[in-house]
Amino acid sequence: MSTATATDQRVFNFSAGPAMLPLPVLEQARDEMLCLPGVGASVLEISHRSPAFIAIIEAAEANLRTLLGVPDDYAILFLQGGGRLQFWMTAANLIGDLGAQKGKSADYLLTGSWGKQAMAEAKKAGPVRVAYDSSATNFDRLPAPFCEGAAKMDLDPDAAYVHYTCNETIQGVQFPTEPDTGGVPLVCDASSDFLHKPLDISKYGLIYACAQKNAGPAGVTIVVVKKDLVANASPDLPVYCNYNTHIADNSLNNTPPTFSIYIVKLVTEWLMQEFGDLKAVHHHNQKKAGLLYDVLDASPDFYIGHAQPGCRSLMNVAFRLPSDDLTDAFLSGAKKRNLTDLKGHRSVGGARASIYNAMPIEGVEALRDYMVEFRSEQG
Repeated sequence: MSTATATDQRVFNFSAGPAMLPLPVLEQARDEMLCLPGVGASVLEISHRSPAFIAIIEAAEANLRTLLGVPDDYAILFLQGGGRLQFWMTAANLIGDLGAQKGKSADYLLTGSWGKQAMAEAKKAGPVRVAYDSSATNFDRLPAPFCEGAAKMDLDPDAAYVHYTCNETIQGVQFPTEPDTGGVPLVCDASSDFLHKPLDISKYGLIYACAQKNAGPAGVTIVVVKKDLVANASPDLPVYCNYNTHIADNSLNNTPPTFSIYIVKLVTEWLMQEFGDLKAVHHHNQKKAGLLYDVLDASPDFYIGHAQPGCRSLMNVAFRLPSDDLTDAFLSGAKKRNLTDLKGHRSVGGARASIYNAMPIEGVEALRDYMVEFRSEQG
């Protein structure tokens, strides 16, 4: 099969994750798969302590520091275990019996399925409390002032941290800016919108993001952590589950997911080459999401958005149709047009278009055009 034929056969993949990667990244990885330039071996074969891989992981870190504006008092770590390990690990390092702030509790904002799961795991490590919960409306909103008429956050000013999930992939709900915690450090699960816009890193104590939505393939979880926040965590924590282990060893305490980190390097290079900075990335994502939300707003009784206005995600556009039969027909027709993986999560139903950084605007335009046509065909 020729390269051109393989490229021509690619669909517009709207999967929530693992998600599509930029085509130039895939092409470069393909070209270097057998032999990294000047190395004589594949990235899949080289030692994680070799000069070649050290150069890769250092470049990936440097790119992230540049894109996000991460200062030297924060560490950038490349870990394994996904977001689920971080649900527990953050609490264990901060509020658990061996944590840096033992005796304190943590506040959790429950705005979707992942935030709920994060708190469930965190409470196994230390005391937590619910500071906001929108489960009564199936997680369709954020706290006030982000969503009009919503309840306010009930924050503990003495909490060790406030945990929130900035983008809920299942419900399509996203914080447009950081919640105001009155100076309490933020701990953020940024798995599904990492690198989609600039961040004020100074507001965060810790950010974690599994890479397979916006930063790379499955297998690596990126952690940005303020060093002094976790400095007093006990050395009696399990070695791998102590952030200080990885800070001291530059993410090389064990064999890291070398190939996944290599792809993160390529993705961050692509972001800088294609957009320049995250401000431009954010503008691009706003434009893409706007194309789909315009369709929802034009036909609100046919395409029924899940998230309340003001809370809508730029990454995951979740909506329902009037019936299951119409949903099935919509999804079937989309697949015939090479618009794939649009089925919504079982807890919400309907459809969901995940339009992360790598989704080109042509893919969103194709989906937009199909949605308009499908609505017209139904009368």
